[in-house]
Amino acid sequence: MRKYESLYIIHPEVVGDELTAMVERFQTILTDQNAEILKLDNWGTRKLAYPIQKQVRGCYVQTIFEADADVIAEYERRLRLDEKVLRFMTLRFDGELVEAPAEEVAPVAAEEVAPVAAEEAPVEADESEKTESAE
Repeated sequence: MRKYESLYIIHPEVVGDELTAMVERFQTILTDQNAEILKLDNWGTRKLAYPIQKQVRGCYVQTIFEADADVIAEYERRLRLDEKVLRFMTLRFDGELVEAPAEEVAPVAAEEVAPVAAEEAPVEADESEKTESAE
């Protein structure tokens, strides 16, 4: 069995319980075919790089799983049939699953961010613009 990564974008109007049910349905399609889901990550609603079916936002869902090659065909067929899935892509995953430790992601303290006062950086016009406006 090989590792695969699947990323699909769901219509932005699908929210709440309907979104959860949809993600679980695609997860069930994989598990029914003896695939093992290693990671399921809902990235939430994000802005698309370009409009898809007149939509500028979409809900991204990433799934990393181990399966046989014949499982991918059925999984993608079901994604293609669902009208609420805007786009999907499934790739063979050669990388390692690495979880980011919570200690490394530290919030920035307010003391570290120094506000820029308006007096420090005054906006002045060039000398050439001053002389042109005076004439």
